[in-house]
This record gives sequence, structure tokens and C-alpha cells, in this order.
Amino acid sequence: MQSTLVNPNMTVIRPNGSINGANALEFERKLTTLLTQGDCSILLLDLGKVESIDSAAVLALVSVLKLSQNMGRRFSLCSVSPALKMIFELTQLDRLFEIYEDESAFTNA
Repeated sequence: MQSTLVNPNMTVIRPNGSINGANALEFERKLTTLLTQGDCSILLLDLGKVESIDSAAVLALVSVLKLSQNMGRRFSLCSVSPALKMIFELTQLDRLFEIYEDESAFTNA
């Protein structure tokens, strides 16, 4: 998982491969650490290189979203593939998450 500090208040995370039961807890811990340490008020998760997610990954994302909301911070997704987008739509999580076409669409919003 690659992390990029875009500015002092925004961090972009670019995981790759699959996020599933085998690595979802570690993934959640890394995102939680980024949100709770430092001045990161905006966390953007770029899912462009993520091939698949399972229910454990979805739970991790929801957990991080709840934490960010409780802390008054922003957690958004971008570059969601059609296959992943279908998962968000079927679970109606596309209504809960801010999802952008790509990083530039997020920046311009």
C-alpha cells in the first residue's frame, strides 16, 4: 500500500491487489493510524489498482468512515473500478461514501 502526502492536511492511499479477510484488519489499522496521527484531515483512498474486495474489506472501509466522521475528518474513495463499484451499489454503500471518478475529480470538487 502506497501512501502519498499531497499537502499537510491530505493523504492519498493507493492499495493494490486484493483486500480480503487475510489482510483487511491490517489495512484498517493502517488507515486508522493515518487518520488518528498527525494533521491528516482528508484521507483519499485511490482504489485504481485494487482488483477485488470482500465483506471483510467492506467492513474495514465502513469502520474507517465512521471513525473519520466521529473525528470530523473526510474519508473519500476514487478510481473505483466497475466491478468494485457494483459491490458498493449492491450494498448501497455508494450512498454512504463520497466516490469520485479519479483524484483530479476529487481535487476539483
